[in-house]
Amino acid sequence: MVVIRLARVGSTHRPKYRVTVADSRRAATGKYIEVVGSYNPMASGKDPGLVMDMDKIKSWISKGAQPTKRVQSLMKKASGAQ
Repeated sequence: MVVIRLARVGSTHRPKYRVTVADSRRAATGKYIEVVGSYNPMASGKDPGLVMDMDKIKSWISKGAQPTKRVQSLMKKASGAQ
């Protein structure tokens, strides 16, 4: 099954995440099919905290990809911010 989930990429105590489309059998930080966004929970100043390509995400969902609960909440946040 294909899932849309977060993959952590930041350094220690400075988390950053990529919103990735990946096979559910792969490790969370392993190989992915495509990066469809990014999330920085510690964003400050002009740095954008949440960037998501909603067109690509909707395309993957139409193909059967399942977003995680956290990604679903971020999608709501991203669509409400626009």
